[in-house]
Amino acid sequence: MPADTDTTTTRNPNARPAAVIDIGTTSIRMAIAEIDDLANVRLLSALSQAVTLGKDTFTRGSIEKNTIEECVRVLKSYKRVLAEYGIERPEQVRVVATSAVREALNRLGFLDRIYTATGIQVVPIDEAEVNRITYLGIQPLLRLDPQLAGARTVITEVGGGSTELLQVQNADVLFAHTYRLGSLRLRETIEAYQSSQVATRRLMETQIQRVIDQILQQVPPEQAQEMVTLGGDMRFAAGQIIPEWDPDKLTRIPLSDLEELTDTVLSLNEDKLVHKYHITFPDAGTLGPALLAYVMLARAFELKQVIVASINLRDGLLKEMATRGGWNEDFSNQVIRSAIDLGRKFDFDEPHARQVSKLCKILFQGLRDEHQLAPRFELLLCVAALLHEIGQFISTGSYHKHTMYLIQHSELFGLSRADVQLVALTARYHRRSSPKPIHTVFTTLNRDQRIAVVKMAAMLRIADALEASRGQRLHELKFSREGGRLVIAIPQVEDLSLEQLALKQSGSLFEETFGMPVLLRKVR
Repeated sequence: MPADTDTTTTRNPNARPAAVIDIGTTSIRMAIAEIDDLANVRLLSALSQAVTLGKDTFTRGSIEKNTIEECVRVLKSYKRVLAEYGIERPEQVRVVATSAVREALNRLGFLDRIYTATGIQVVPIDEAEVNRITYLGIQPLLRLDPQLAGARTVITEVGGGSTELLQVQNADVLFAHTYRLGSLRLRETIEAYQSSQVATRRLMETQIQRVIDQILQQVPPEQAQEMVTLGGDMRFAAGQIIPEWDPDKLTRIPLSDLEELTDTVLSLNEDKLVHKYHITFPDAGTLGPALLAYVMLARAFELKQVIVASINLRDGLLKEMATRGGWNEDFSNQVIRSAIDLGRKFDFDEPHARQVSKLCKILFQGLRDEHQLAPRFELLLCVAALLHEIGQFISTGSYHKHTMYLIQHSELFGLSRADVQLVALTARYHRRSSPKPIHTVFTTLNRDQRIAVVKMAAMLRIADALEASRGQRLHELKFSREGGRLVIAIPQVEDLSLEQLALKQSGSLFEETFGMPVLLRKVR
């Protein structure tokens, strides 16, 4: 597919400029946009420069020095372009890297060299963050298409190093996972065999089928009524198959046409692909494997057509910047849904978990002056509350430790591994001992993260004590500060003896953290 081109348009003087840079497996791409007061995003320019990051990582395990210096050169040139748009402050630009950098053995050296040479701080994003950002980008299109509104839709992108797959219905995420199947990774693996074209295709099909078998265990064919494809390879296919293709709209392509194009592409070597389709050599090397993966996945889901959407990682990143990194209500609901699904796998006490989460939300909002945590921690606290007892699935003895282990080794849609770690530790400290220096997982956090965990765990202990009856009978809390104490007034509840006893047993962490004991009071 052709590289992105400069699409500079007239500037809006009332909008703020922003930019995102995506350091991928085969190229470094930059999108420059302007964002208005209503969080609308308008693209101003899109640039792309080829690199060989993925080839280095997937064949040698590390990024070669020459490749690192090429990245430095590209990013320096991008900085000059950013300056022309008045984008010079760190908060105006976000730079991320995906699997090629994330998996490199010399990742830290790469990140340090980029920062030293350019002043740019690159953030490697994990699979969960990629899924979240993809969801942010594709969600508006799904809502506008009536055929997709109620259908069980699979959204997938075969990248250079990995394949993302989300299953959604009514804009709710039912499943999300990232698989180690990438067009460049696949090509580099197959090239070692130096086989004929026929044998090479057979090897690729075998590798792809292994991953598809994993996918079908989690998303059976009957649960995939539509398939929306992302990525430059499918945009290329849409441009070849649909004469008047409109990139701004969802486009349906017959699978038979995609199969025919895939056969043609796989029959040509890279030189012929570059000459025939006027694409770059890096794109020519990954086009065939990517299209074959899409075809085989559509066949596995027993579909007759696939849908192409011109959404990419940069669109989602810009959307996130437009909302100033906020986790809106819709996204929060998706995370909560994922947490509840996880809890059900471990037979959790759902009414109790939901009530503790509800009380945590009330505590978080009522104690803002005390905890001073960013709004995003409210969601992490509520997730920890939902899952704080799932360790009982393994054993009731020391179940808080089992809870931490299960959360650490589970996927929660939209939460990065760092966020999952904070959730796991918060749930772990909802009972028994407070954090200690001998707790190695806790001590690996930085100071801000440690403080956030302690604050959230302290509130979780209070919420759990308030639900000691497991009767879900507390629905309103009123807060006041009297004589160095936090007073929680409980309306319309006659007997609080059970909650007061539980609070006496578990309230010490709150007092240690916030410097004040908690007193419960009945309100008639």
